[in-house]
Amino acid sequence: MDKKGIEAVALSIRSLSMDAIQKANSGHPGLPLGAAEVAAVLYGEVMKHNPANSKWADRDRFVLSAGHGSMLLYSILHLAGYDVTMDDIKNFRQVGSRCPGHPEYGDTDGVECTGGPLGQGVSMAVGMAIAESMLAAKFNTPKHTIVDHYTYSLVGEGCLQEGVASEACSLAGNLKLGKLIVFYDENKISIDGCTDITFTDDIAKRYEAYGWQVLRGDMYDVEGIAKLVADAKACGDKPSLIMLKSVIGKGAPKQNTADVHGAPLGAEGIIEAKKNLGLPTDKDFYVVPEAYKFFEDKKAEFAKLESDWNATFAEWAKENPDLAKLWDAYHSDKVTDETIKDVEYKVGDACATRDASGKALNVIAARFANLVGGSADLMGPNKTAFKATDNGTFSPANRAGRTIEYGIREFAMSAVCAGISLHGGLRPFCATFLVFADYLRPSLRVVSLMKQPVIYVFTHDSIYVGEDGPTHQPIETMCSLRSIPGVQAIRPGDPEESMQAWNMAYASKDHPVCMAFTRQALAVYEKADKNWKENMATKGAYVVQEGSATPDVTILASGSEVNMALKAASLVSGKTIRVVSVPDLGKFSKLCECEQKAIIGDAKRVVCTEAGISTEWLQFAKKEDCFCIDRFGTSGPANKVAEYLGFTAEKLAEVLAK
Repeated sequence: MDKKGIEAVALSIRSLSMDAIQKANSGHPGLPLGAAEVAAVLYGEVMKHNPANSKWADRDRFVLSAGHGSMLLYSILHLAGYDVTMDDIKNFRQVGSRCPGHPEYGDTDGVECTGGPLGQGVSMAVGMAIAESMLAAKFNTPKHTIVDHYTYSLVGEGCLQEGVASEACSLAGNLKLGKLIVFYDENKISIDGCTDITFTDDIAKRYEAYGWQVLRGDMYDVEGIAKLVADAKACGDKPSLIMLKSVIGKGAPKQNTADVHGAPLGAEGIIEAKKNLGLPTDKDFYVVPEAYKFFEDKKAEFAKLESDWNATFAEWAKENPDLAKLWDAYHSDKVTDETIKDVEYKVGDACATRDASGKALNVIAARFANLVGGSADLMGPNKTAFKATDNGTFSPANRAGRTIEYGIREFAMSAVCAGISLHGGLRPFCATFLVFADYLRPSLRVVSLMKQPVIYVFTHDSIYVGEDGPTHQPIETMCSLRSIPGVQAIRPGDPEESMQAWNMAYASKDHPVCMAFTRQALAVYEKADKNWKENMATKGAYVVQEGSATPDVTILASGSEVNMALKAASLVSGKTIRVVSVPDLGKFSKLCECEQKAIIGDAKRVVCTEAGISTEWLQFAKKEDCFCIDRFGTSGPANKVAEYLGFTAEKLAEVLAK
């Protein structure tokens, strides 16, 4: 190890970080000043990467879970030779900057994921480690190893207090993800002071109980850090937590205090810190010359790592043309079996749309071999089981499994899916009851921010859950999902629409898709619009029952309420009634007025119905014409609950007849 070079890099990280934060008058200097050594060692001596190509498929991944310390990451990326310029560093936290306040996927070369909400980063790292293991099992051969990399993450006190990290790390231990190595910046400080005021867990024992290997060291012993990584790698059947004692804000006047966590040091503080660290006080954004030289000397080594892999990959591809073709399909989300046809139904066929979803899932899984995923301990109720021929369950004994058993860990499930998606090569889905979307919503928001095409399967979508009562009967949940920018939420109305919903979900490439399915049976209805599949996909709605060009009433309905609307319309005499299915209200809402009118018709009146709150439907109808449920449900058999709430076709017919 070039110890002096590593120390020069660490010192330069501190220099750039404190000056960038001071110039922005905003930021978190504590972590970059306190943990510079681990970044220097990772990027300088440990990680398999090539700054000239940040998307190299077999690179090691690094996730800064403690994303508030973003200047640590931007500094090391700049020094190592990624496309992060000094001007970018100087523009930290400004509008349009490639160095935003927290790391954001897609904004900065070398940033693997959006890291800000604590605990989510390390959870995504778990997903990346799962993806590496799955792809290795699929594509490595006895002669050639083309998937063989590690996932590293840096966490702080806050990450380990957040529940999502506990969920994900418990799962990682259960799955024995030996290529996941997490560093714990153990400085014992958070915003409100010493963490002992709220956080006295024995972290080592906790992680050992999860099934992790726990190692201990000193943040400022660079050779010791490299040895600890080697020890971690030697343990192939456990993820590793490397606990590094550190001093938050090292070198700053207020080091080792909460004051240095999340505020600039100030002009006088900067001068004193630079004196303490041996940096020139008259130079801003100073980089120790040896730091640049260190990485300049590493360029050829980094490039060789990738070129050697490229040569191995070329040999592998030549000897395994079918696998090479499959690799390309996996990494481009292309069809792997074009003979697979959609499930077909006849008018009048009836089943719960969750059952239709289960059939559709297996069609998609057969058509696209890179689909992987599972549910939060609800495979049976969610209908998310793959066919028995699809490699079984992913486990330490079966890395080729396509089914992931997440356990009752909804938040981590979503974050892990994000990591799988970010890794590349696999398309993940996850599933739970619709009402439990609230458990994973913070991750869904980040998934949408990152524009990742994770697929969410939600079942038991309304009051028709019945006996489980109001805690399990989603009322406001669809509205809450639709409100997240970038999230596509689909609530299909019959089995045919359920198949199309899956086609739409898989076709999405730059956003997450949430699908909500019923527990109760719904009949396949005849569709007046013979181009309904395309219109469902492109416009979010289509005409089910024509009525007339100038109907007395047009009903806009989603999900199970389309069948209810058709029945209600049949109970009303003397009126022409058009019924429109709106499985994707978000997409329909974004259409121009003329496109909406083409679907609604020149209606005298519009009535909307959904087994949920009326909020979003008020854009199309008056409050009294929104046949919705603006209250919590109750416990009882599904039909009795609907009767109790006055949510029946007969009651809807009374509204239509007015």
